[in-house]
Amino acid sequence: MGVRQISLRHLRAFVAVAETGSFTVAASRVFQTQSSLTGAIQQFESALGMKLFDRTTRRVVMTEDAKRFLPIAEKILADFDSAVSDLQAIAKSHKGHVRIAATASVIEYILTPALADFRQIFPETTFSIQDGGSAKIEQAVLDGQADFGIASRLRNYAELDYIALLRDPFGVVMPHDHPLARSSDPIGWAEFSDYECILLTNDTGIGAFMESYPELGLNPTNPYDYASSTTSLYAMLQLGGKISFLPALAAKAGPLKELKYREICGPTIDREICLITRHLRSFSLSANRILEVLMKTIQGVQTLHGARAAFVPKSLAEVKADSSSKIQSPAEGDVPRLNV
Repeated sequence: MGVRQISLRHLRAFVAVAETGSFTVAASRVFQTQSSLTGAIQQFESALGMKLFDRTTRRVVMTEDAKRFLPIAEKILADFDSAVSDLQAIAKSHKGHVRIAATASVIEYILTPALADFRQIFPETTFSIQDGGSAKIEQAVLDGQADFGIASRLRNYAELDYIALLRDPFGVVMPHDHPLARSSDPIGWAEFSDYECILLTNDTGIGAFMESYPELGLNPTNPYDYASSTTSLYAMLQLGGKISFLPALAAKAGPLKELKYREICGPTIDREICLITRHLRSFSLSANRILEVLMKTIQGVQTLHGARAAFVPKSLAEVKADSSSKIQSPAEGDVPRLNV
């Protein structure tokens, strides 16, 4: 048996034995006889030219090579089963399931209205919505746990495509009793030197973005306070006396909207919120449908708390064209943007 003859049957047999540690239990799980399952494992090992399990009279133990391969096999099977399940549901009706990962501000201001419009057309489609920071969202798309993500670029994985959707300008947030809260006018970066700041850590999209601009005068070696998420940032700002910097949409989402927000100028910096997909990966029909509605929602945004539409594909054909050529924004080097 050659490598090309390895099938899903062999992968299912391997995963079943790996997860149960028993050929008997594994055979029952995949609805095979024990001899049939044993034969499948032997064929798999023969095709690979290596042992996957060490067998004793009492137990079955994975080899180190098998342990490394297990998450890959599980992902292949999960992707296949999800795709088939979606096709079967669509064949029966307009049902389908879409998995989306997005930041909290995108969920609140972009995804929620898009889903409301979508459900009027396809009420039987279901969704899994996963929120989090950019790193978590990128990883979810990379691992196949989300059909697509909407967040700022952080790790910039070569395996992912990033299509700019929104430009989101930075501002300063603070408690209402802070001296800077007395005015609502735009404020310059130079005016923050006398005030204590709380920054987001550089493993967040916002923190990494700001750290990439040393000209703002926010030296990461300074003794600032740091928060690892907007949730903890809100709690720390509630203690009073300090300020922080957030993009407009993030500053207006969840409990942070209770704080005072002032636009920053001189210079203005914008983060880009991107549609994140796996390179050359086709969308399911249900994902296609929600993406079409999502793009129409964004195209209709003139300004949203200061955020504005960036390059937004007019059709999924444009998304796929950009993905195939690895176009990441309207012009190379346009992400991110600093207006001086």
